[in-house]
Amino acid sequence: MRGTEEAVGLGFMAISQFIFTSYTIWVILSAFIDSQHVNHEYFLPRASAVLIPLFLLLPFVGLFITCVMLKSQRVTKKAQ
Repeated sequence: MRGTEEAVGLGFMAISQFIFTSYTIWVILSAFIDSQHVNHEYFLPRASAVLIPLFLLLPFVGLFITCVMLKSQRVTKKAQ
């Protein structure tokens, strides 16, 4: 079982590294490239750089915090 967990963890790390690198290139490096350059065809418009994290990632962070708080509250009630 441990090997499977490590493989899944490695997969998640590889995916997150790819997303981070792509996002960094998209947001930071494309700002210094001329808007007529062919590289801009491979990325979404810049407004999406704010909207994607706002509407996709922020709800997941809120859901995670909510789950942790509810679990902590259940553990606290059991201890009393």
